[in-house]
Amino acid sequence: MPIYEYQCANCGQKARKFWRTFSAVDDDSLQCPRCGEHRFHRLVSRVSVLRSEDARLDDLADPSSLDGLDEEDPKALGQWLRKMGRELGEEMPPEFDEVIDRLESGQSPEEIEESMPELAEGLGGAGGPGDDFVDL
Repeated sequence: MPIYEYQCANCGQKARKFWRTFSAVDDDSLQCPRCGEHRFHRLVSRVSVLRSEDARLDDLADPSSLDGLDEEDPKALGQWLRKMGRELGEEMPPEFDEVIDRLESGQSPEEIEESMPELAEGLGGAGGPGDDFVDL
């Protein structure tokens, strides 16, 4: 049962469509909920590899994952966080990537926290995968 992601050729609205079977897929039948257009480009969807929770936790608990980590070095911390984010196998909110980019550029965690106070309050409402998509 495929779920395809599309982008409207007219207004750029992203949308996803659940099809009951592969033979039921009919791209020409789609209509943009924003502008009413019927022309869409199919997007390449994000792919994830399913691993057991135990396998992921084993990888995260492996002491070798801490090799080269210097907690006083923002760049090393950013690289480690990026690696851990990939290991989690879940899409992270944009703020996570911004923090990592800032760490990798040499900004200290304190400087980042000062310039992004909303992070200290929590990311309430931060979305998951596909939050900019509407369902067709």
